Amino acid sequence: MLRAINKTSVARYTPTILKTGARAFTASTHVKEEVEVFIDGKSVMIEQGAALIQACEKAGADIPRFCYHDRLSVAGNCRMCLVEVERAPKPIASCAYPVMPGMKVKTNSPMVHKAREGVMEFLLYNHPLDCPICDQGGECDLQDQSMRYGTDRGRFTESMGKRAVEDKNFGPLINTEMTRCIQCTRCVRFANEVAGATELGTSGRGNDMQISTYIDQTINSEMSGNVIDLCPVGALTSKPYNMKARPWELKKYETIDVSDAVGSNIRLDTRGVEVMRILPRLNEEVNEEWISDKTRFFYDGLKVQRLTTPLIREGDRFVPATWEAALKRVGSELAKTSGSAAKAVAGHLADAESMVALKDLFNRVGSDNFAIDAPNGSKPLAINADFRSNYTLNTSIAGAEEADAVLLIGTNPRHEAAILNTRFRKAWLHNGQDLALVGQADDLNYEYEHIGASSKDIEKILDGSHPFSQRLADAKKPMIVVGSGVIENAKDSEYLMSKVSELSSKYKNTLFQDGWNGLNILQRAASRTAAYELGFVPQSKEVSEADVKFLYLLNADEIQATDVPKDAFVVYQGHHGDVGAQYADVILPGAAFTEKNATYINTEGRTQITRAGVNPPAAAREDWKIIRALSEIAGHTLPYDDLASVRSRLSDISPAFTRYDVVESPSVGQLGLAALHKPSAQSSGEILSSVIKNFYRTDPISRASSTMAKCTKTWVNGKSVEEELHAASA
Repeated sequence: MLRAINKTSVARYTPTILKTGARAFTASTHVKEEVEVFIDGKSVMIEQGAALIQACEKAGADIPRFCYHDRLSVAGNCRMCLVEVERAPKPIASCAYPVMPGMKVKTNSPMVHKAREGVMEFLLYNHPLDCPICDQGGECDLQDQSMRYGTDRGRFTESMGKRAVEDKNFGPLINTEMTRCIQCTRCVRFANEVAGATELGTSGRGNDMQISTYIDQTINSEMSGNVIDLCPVGALTSKPYNMKARPWELKKYETIDVSDAVGSNIRLDTRGVEVMRILPRLNEEVNEEWISDKTRFFYDGLKVQRLTTPLIREGDRFVPATWEAALKRVGSELAKTSGSAAKAVAGHLADAESMVALKDLFNRVGSDNFAIDAPNGSKPLAINADFRSNYTLNTSIAGAEEADAVLLIGTNPRHEAAILNTRFRKAWLHNGQDLALVGQADDLNYEYEHIGASSKDIEKILDGSHPFSQRLADAKKPMIVVGSGVIENAKDSEYLMSKVSELSSKYKNTLFQDGWNGLNILQRAASRTAAYELGFVPQSKEVSEADVKFLYLLNADEIQATDVPKDAFVVYQGHHGDVGAQYADVILPGAAFTEKNATYINTEGRTQITRAGVNPPAAAREDWKIIRALSEIAGHTLPYDDLASVRSRLSDISPAFTRYDVVESPSVGQLGLAALHKPSAQSSGEILSSVIKNFYRTDPISRASSTMAKCTKTWVNGKSVEEELHAASA
């Protein structure tokens, strides 16, 4: 069902679930009065209305819990968080009880311990003895708590035996063992409140209660894998990781994700030379503690279709070669070209170090012919990249929750930035955030007004003919989000950006305030913001139209056959044998993001670094090292030999490259708007269709992943993977 409001209606339905009161028209939070409570004799000051379990945590008391989670609504199902409160006749569930002034609480008294033992006994009564074969073993909350509050025997007997529940089919990502379920409902609350997958719920009561999708369908959400982390027992586990490893066998590395431009913080779990799984890492300002399903499950693509040795084309086939032979061949061809006849294209996964090395090399050759891997990437773009505010998400990812009116232009944040989309959903649920869309109507997991699909429909906001125009004018903190597809893919990009400039001028009093810049560009490629920061973009129309004799593709796998000149010598540098490699005369194998220490800037302008968890396979090397070696053979030696020197060069270009985990907010947000305004630009009436047709296959790694192929078959093509596998084996 498409959650879009009728165009003629201005009224909106605000959900009652999680409704916190009057809509907030300001980002300044009201400071609540603090009250004093005593936890195990220790005085704690905490804001009024907080849950008792939060006061206990602030006092340093360890409270066991299964159903309570900081980011989800309170359920009070498991009763494991019982504490003793003075004058209360019985133990109290601390997650569902608000603090009161002067309250005296005991968290470790004999009464509390006995109550928790009783709760644990009930939980274990129907729980199967699966620990030796359960994937959750070693990181199971129920295991940990049963060691403290469990006993060596049970007192309950039933002639029917233990309760057993049929497993559910949640799709190719989530493995279910519902007999282990303790009905904490974390997965149900996450699906309904965060992911927007309202099909997941509970049915039945008491001993017959089950968690399912009612009508036996899979969970169609880009965030569904997070229920695996939330599940405190082994009821929901990772299907691709099933029976693969134990947590104590794995080495852990903290890094970031490059499947989109959000830069989610993740943890790599590796064993030997193999990435076994990817888990989220807490970062309140970026991804909180969630990651998308593509981020979590596309790692199996790192093991297949890899480029492991240099290859040189001979006739219709590629022949393995040594690094020396491959680099000499490339160096000799590069030496034959000069000026703009040499062209470099940066793809979606290119890191900042390799881009600056390639840019410096081509500058020494005398070329300024650079491009990004997009349909509009080889001609001057519709934005002025001299101003940082023209290509970043200026509001910031976390700041998106503060906006009270949001206008989306030519973007589908559910597919382009799933983490940002959860922020919009949270603000829509909690604060009644008002959203509208110019572009193709899609299910975004929240209600919005669809203004129109054509590029001309932006005029309805400018001339005030659409009711949302007035609501945008009345907003205290408005937000305009322009999708990267408008700049990189749309034929009417200049017209649209000119109209965005006019919109910004019209609402400049509220759009640009102290600490608030409401004009945003949402990037979808991990490398794109760094490319703009470096100036790795087309410089002029004359340079872009030059006759190209030497084409260097750096991780460029979205390139089309029409972008490759017939008589040009093509070099492809990357880690997968994907689209770009088939056009190459020489292939240089690079390292994936899990195999190198590299710098990326996310869509909000936050500089982050990846950390190598495994070594590159066989003869593959880090990207900047390949370019450095090539520069020496080509006779244009670059002046850096180690990673520190390359990053020093990055810092010379922009100090933001070495200010890690900091967002450099432009102080002159409105200056770049004048460059966007082009009164002569006309609209062709182009339909702003979604640039991502398949969320699960957007880069070389995800296209090589069998897990992502199963997701595509299930949710994009609408076929059952399980049924097809069963039919094939029959």
